[in-house]
Amino acid sequence: MSDPTITTPSPVDVTGEARTGFSSRLGFVLAAAGSAVGLGNIWSYPTQVAENGGAAFVLVYFILTLMLAYPALVAELMIGRYGQSNPVSALEKLPTNRLWQPVTRLSGFIAVLMICLIFSFYSIVGGWIAGFALAPLFSLAGLNDAAQWLETFSPARNLILAALFVVMTLSVVNGGIKNGIERWSARLMPLLLLLLLVLIAMVMTQKGALTGLRHYLVPDFSLINTTLALNALGQAFFSMSLGVGAMMVYGSYLNKSCNLPVVAFQVCLVDTGIAFLAGLLIIPALFVAVDLGITIYTPEGQLINSDTLVFQVLPALFNGLGTLGIPVALAFFSLMTIAALTSSISMLEVPVSCLTERAGMPRKKAGLLICAGVCLVVALITVWFDPLFNGVIILTTHYAQPLDGLLFCLFAGWLMGRNRKLNELRQGWPEAENSLFWAIWPWYIRLVCPALILMIFFMQ
Repeated sequence: MSDPTITTPSPVDVTGEARTGFSSRLGFVLAAAGSAVGLGNIWSYPTQVAENGGAAFVLVYFILTLMLAYPALVAELMIGRYGQSNPVSALEKLPTNRLWQPVTRLSGFIAVLMICLIFSFYSIVGGWIAGFALAPLFSLAGLNDAAQWLETFSPARNLILAALFVVMTLSVVNGGIKNGIERWSARLMPLLLLLLLVLIAMVMTQKGALTGLRHYLVPDFSLINTTLALNALGQAFFSMSLGVGAMMVYGSYLNKSCNLPVVAFQVCLVDTGIAFLAGLLIIPALFVAVDLGITIYTPEGQLINSDTLVFQVLPALFNGLGTLGIPVALAFFSLMTIAALTSSISMLEVPVSCLTERAGMPRKKAGLLICAGVCLVVALITVWFDPLFNGVIILTTHYAQPLDGLLFCLFAGWLMGRNRKLNELRQGWPEAENSLFWAIWPWYIRLVCPALILMIFFMQ
């Protein structure tokens, strides 16, 4: 069912000021890929691979990324660019029937709440990473007690380092889109890729790496089941920053002349490519650690301490490398810090954009308010770590993100009629109507994506 063409909302906030956007398509791709490329790729993805059958998980993950995450990414970018506003306002403007507006508005608020919760546990992990990155420098300076404190799990250390990570994120977001997010993404993403390639080359020379490489690249199809599929689906949505409004707000800053399906595919390609390279580094590194006598699996084949595996196994591996271990540890945890930061800035931008545009709050004041709330949640998690840390991760990444992604697909498919979708595509792709993409994507996002997501949930 089509709807009449509706004029795109004017790109201004409640203060009457014009919204700034990315200066180029490359700037957008680097920023959006930076949002997607983060701990989801370098911490969560390799851990999921190690815990869910190696190459079998990799295969399902890439299939679901292509079949579900990519179409959903196009939908979120389209909603954001059409609305030219924060996720809550963009979703609120989407339906022509006002009866649907409370539903879309509520889903937007839930998405913003979920990304704030993700930013909370993410800041804890980002703080751990920053601590492990700083520890080798403290050791070289002879401050061994300080280095040990940075690497030792404790509530005080978790809270202080998480607050440090939040401040780092806030300093980037305060700069705005061009001078903050885009500028730092353009600097950090190439550095991340360079460090990743150097570390892969180093790890591949170690004994045991080839065993890990086979585990990563040769699938055992008997290990594929619904639990693996649900984990892969949650990982795909978490890694691509879907279902929480991050890509929607980045889409709102995207130039109208950009080809949406193409830039979405570029973001998807960079994200999955970095994830694959991260696995190519960490999975062989885990088996190098096994060769050094470090235990990573129980006798029953279960991964030991999956959430903190990278912080237990890899430092032990680096220590086993002797004097080479210090620069390698510094390079690896610097890599992870960069990856964490490129994602966290998009997480903070979502609620900040809501406060600046819906409440007329200055950007810096909005950032401080959100970060204060995040630090409060971080404090609660550090006090009651065992039940809350894993609980927040499961709630947000395993359930909320795929389900919110499902809703956004339905909204784009059913509430944003064919004319509006086609007109939005035509602005950056005049021949869109005659393309294979247009022949498939509208009904695919309406029916197939929601059905596949629900099927995986019901099977689970």
